[in-house]
Amino acid sequence: VLLITAVGIWYADPTFELTYLYLIIGVQLVLGMIEHYSPARPEWLIRTRQKSINVILVFFLTLIALTLANFYVEWLEAPLAVFRNTVGLDIWPHHWPILAQLLMVFFASEFIWYWMHRSQHRFTWFWRLSGHGVHHSFKKLNALNFGLNHPIEYFFILLPSILVELIFGVGVAAAGASVLTVIQTSIVHSNINLNSRGIGWLFTTNRYHICHHSVDLDESNTNYGCSAIIWDRIFGTFLDTRISEAGTGPTEPSLWQKFLMPIKEPVDTAIAPYSRNI
Repeated sequence: VLLITAVGIWYADPTFELTYLYLIIGVQLVLGMIEHYSPARPEWLIRTRQKSINVILVFFLTLIALTLANFYVEWLEAPLAVFRNTVGLDIWPHHWPILAQLLMVFFASEFIWYWMHRSQHRFTWFWRLSGHGVHHSFKKLNALNFGLNHPIEYFFILLPSILVELIFGVGVAAAGASVLTVIQTSIVHSNINLNSRGIGWLFTTNRYHICHHSVDLDESNTNYGCSAIIWDRIFGTFLDTRISEAGTGPTEPSLWQKFLMPIKEPVDTAIAPYSRNI
């Protein structure tokens, strides 16, 4: 219902530039209220002070992401337009219904992200370079965790959707796909009880994504699709189980330790690619 409502609000006026921010705020308020009064895991509730810190962090990280997205567009739009025309990729079905185009962008972007994300968990150098361990380091998950990444990782997180948008010259549907993605990533990190039936065949649910946040290496190396689970189902990395503990290890790093994780990982990290050899 939340996904349909959010996409419907965007669809009512696809050109309104502030829709993205308004929807993030609205969805976070709704999910936050449900988490507070009816959490799936009461032990994952965090103190008001910590939640306030997380809100501030997500605010600044969102500004960084939006700034970086604009930089990518300015830097890549012209050369990728030349590339598109040179190799004959000007094939985007602009005549299709806008919602169909939105879903095409969404699943194509998630396909690229699936393999990037899987590579982060496969190669130590990529895990460290992207700072991906920061996103996994939280012991208690909630909807705000959608945006709690190392600033460096946004260079990688934004690439799939921007590449699809600019290589194929998608247009306005790309903005709708971004709305769908950010709402989905908020939901999949939320600490609420959701039904995974039906929608869980194509879209990631919080049960599936929380499994990916497991402190157990084998459980963590599954469900790489942050928004779309279909690629995990196709490529054999899907897992449906209830985890006992989240995080990168038995303890949660401090904020400063998280910031330094691309350079120095906590000694108790258990889910990094190199952990399999320890």
